[in-house]
Amino acid sequence: MSLNDQAGGMFGAKGTGDTSGYGGLVRQAVNFGSSERPYGSYFDEVADDLERAYPEFSDAIERVVVDRGELTLHVKREKLVEVCMILRDKLKFEMCMGVNGVHYPEQTGREMHAVYPLLSMTKNQRIRLEVSVPDADAHIPSVVEVWAGNNWHERETFDMFGIIFDGHPGLTRILMPDDWEGHPQRKDYSLGGIPVEYKGATTPPPSERRSYK
Repeated sequence: MSLNDQAGGMFGAKGTGDTSGYGGLVRQAVNFGSSERPYGSYFDEVADDLERAYPEFSDAIERVVVDRGELTLHVKREKLVEVCMILRDKLKFEMCMGVNGVHYPEQTGREMHAVYPLLSMTKNQRIRLEVSVPDADAHIPSVVEVWAGNNWHERETFDMFGIIFDGHPGLTRILMPDDWEGHPQRKDYSLGGIPVEYKGATTPPPSERRSYK
């Protein structure tokens, strides 16, 4: 783990019209390298079992990070489906709890991240997979063929972050209208600016409700 330059704002966002009060926050940005063995808990067992079951482990896994009691395997996108199949069939991670998008504008060439929490009901173990791709080529293979329950989760991540899951059976918006412009949970998406009608009354956008001095 290493500390980089200071980042401003609650999430390091700039110029978004943020009225949350966190615009003046200053924090340290942290980058994680690979964790060193032993990882602790059952994490070493998972890593060892995956290496034995998947000969291409070193080529597919960019780094292994243990932080805050969680094991995260950073997987190359072109190897994602292969790794998922091994984890499901050989290591008994029967459930994927969905996929979450994250946008890091400051990580040039790795701006878009997809995070997959996995659960082994057989072994009562939890791990995470993470895939990082450039904003200009935000394509990640769909894992719906591995865990069918990820169908709607991938649609939501596409809707909110603009990550395209190649091979998804019907990748359309799930929360926003089909003709909506932009992806609301990206950090370069402007806050407010759209009047919202609620029970016959019009509520002004967040940027017009109050100001912070």
